Amino acid sequence: MNDRPNDEAMAEVFRNDQAYAVELLNSILEDGDQGELLIALRQMSKAFGGMGKIAEQTQNSRPHLYTVLSERGNPELRNFTAILAAMGLRLTVQPIGKSAPRRRPSARGRTSAVA
Repeated sequence: MNDRPNDEAMAEVFRNDQAYAVELLNSILEDGDQGELLIALRQMSKAFGGMGKIAEQTQNSRPHLYTVLSERGNPELRNFTAILAAMGLRLTVQPIGKSAPRRRPSARGRTSAVA
């Protein structure tokens, strides 16, 4: 399957609308579809300077980056965060849903001085 024309079109969209790129990545991460994530990151790499530039900024070789972002790729967290950083993005964690209860750290297990 050759998806190059689609990749080029998506790269142009990402270049022109970084907010859309962020929204798309967040949606993919929420769904948990790694294949979709890798496709989007490949397309975004074109928008943010190409694989060569991303490889240089992440201190990886181009072939390694192509492998990591391939259909069979399984990027480690450090690769994933480095790729995002090269694109001016970062991975964040937030509660699920607006009404997720906030938990306070438990004081259990701590000892207190007894006078």
